[in-house]
Formats: sequence, C-alpha cells, structure tokens
Amino acid sequence: KSGEADPDLFRVLGNHIVARRLNDFQPQHLSNIAWAFATAEVSYPELFKKIGDHIAGQDRLNLFNPQSLSNISWAFATAGVSHPQLFNKIGNHIAGQDRLN
Repeated sequence: KSGEADPDLFRVLGNHIVARRLNDFQPQHLSNIAWAFATAEVSYPELFKKIGDHIAGQDRLNLFNPQSLSNISWAFATAGVSHPQLFNKIGNHIAGQDRLN
C-alpha cells in the first residue's frame, strides 16, 4: 500500500548496507539511511549499531553538517536505539563549535 513501509524491502536494503564498508557512504547518506529506517518504523538494530559505531569511531565529525547530526540523533532516539558513544561524540563535537551554521 502507498504510505506504508515494506519491511521486506527495508530488510534487503539493511542487509546490503550492513554488508558494506560504511567508508563508502557520505555523511548525508548515513543520515538519510538512519532517518528512513526510523521514519518507516522498521527495526534493524544491527544497522543502527554499525552506523553508530562508524560515526563514533571517526576522528572528527567536521564532514557532518549540523542537519545530518541532528537527523542521526533524532533517528536513533526515535528508533529507541541507545548508543552512548555516538551521542557523546556528537555532543562533544557540537560543544566544541563556535557556532552552528
């Protein structure tokens, strides 16, 4: 039906993404993926863990614009996924900014 998520499609997409190296994705892509799964209310904890671990493992988050970081934070919270390292990384990054564009 139109307006409803297809869990099978999301599962196939999630499997494909989890099998790949996330270095191949731009920050906006990771933000869009997390946002899409959360918005569609499709649970895929392994995907969120992989995205969270990848972002938390970055030396710096300068390539992530404020909107992407906001969307990622929102997606994790909406999906009910806890990832303290990710939230600490984002919080420390934002706290270190002189201003947000």
